[in-house]
Amino acid sequence: MSINFALDSRFDRIDRRIVEELRVDGRITVTELAQRVGLSKTPCQLRLKRLIQSGCIRGFRAVVDFRMLGEAHVAFAEVKLSDTREKALAEFRQGVSRIREVEECHMIAGNFDYLLKVRTSDIAAYREVLGEKISSLPHVASTSSFVVMETVVDDTG
Repeated sequence: MSINFALDSRFDRIDRRIVEELRVDGRITVTELAQRVGLSKTPCQLRLKRLIQSGCIRGFRAVVDFRMLGEAHVAFAEVKLSDTREKALAEFRQGVSRIREVEECHMIAGNFDYLLKVRTSDIAAYREVLGEKISSLPHVASTSSFVVMETVVDDTG
């Protein structure tokens, strides 16, 4: 998956290559990264630092095999709110950000308001998270669930 930097003139072709290499291997050494993008070490370090400071690179993390941790169950929950004024949206966002099992939360333009990616150990745990945590968030009017049967593309590794 490539990143489109076309709208931001701060980033050139080499910056794009640095980001792409780090997306493949975030633990690569600066020396190896510099070689792969055609720079010497110091200019590569300076570009990397600028990419981090600008917010283009927001961090580095481990790619986890959740099956090994017993958290392989993934479901997506559509959430429709009873109130979509800014105060209600803020209250919902604040509440959903506190639910550990919610891996992602996206505001959606469509027939519902938010799409949540929820990771749990199994369907029973998901049902509890949905019923006790998500459904009790501020302004939640209804939810619909979609259980993942197989992951075909996962950009995390």
